[in-house]
Amino acid sequence: MNNPIIFVRIATKADAIYADEIVSETLNAAIIRGSGISKRTPESIIEKMETGKAVIAVTSDGEWVGFSYFEAWEHGDFISNSGLIVKSKFRNSGVARCIKNRIFNLSRRNFPQAKIFSITSGAAIMKMNSQLGFEPVTFDQITKDEDFWAGCSSCINFDILERKNRCNCLCTAMLFSPEHIDHIVTYASFAEKKQHLLETH
Repeated sequence: MNNPIIFVRIATKADAIYADEIVSETLNAAIIRGSGISKRTPESIIEKMETGKAVIAVTSDGEWVGFSYFEAWEHGDFISNSGLIVKSKFRNSGVARCIKNRIFNLSRRNFPQAKIFSITSGAAIMKMNSQLGFEPVTFDQITKDEDFWAGCSSCINFDILERKNRCNCLCTAMLFSPEHIDHIVTYASFAEKKQHLLETH
């Protein structure tokens, strides 16, 4: 791979052409890792794109590279950052961190007073969360919205979550509170280290 230029930007409805690939790559990554994941449909991915809740990375040639989205819960009191996935051939290039930072800042811009949470079993995402000011918390410190937890029902570990009365599972919950704003890692500082990545507005 000859270090193609990668654009990380807010997704639009025109990006619906990538929805099937995003779903497929997400599922395959979970199978390879042997981890649980809440299954997503192309329709749900497209909805995030059409409503300005998603960030996408594509090359200058139009090849899909990565994706993530946010969702609001409890009338915007909580925001989840979810679905971070990078196409296998672009992993370990730094693009995941770029996407993670962009979706976090997009969440902050739209809901500056909200608590932002992330649930993951991936060490790399935990590290990125920590650098943004997230801290590990128990499940009772994040949203209690039934629709959010219903989304976990398609995960292979859902029975564990239910047996533990949603107190914990194999994933780790991490939470960012607005008072931790000083810990944000800005996209600009990251771009200086990764000049082959471009952010567009």
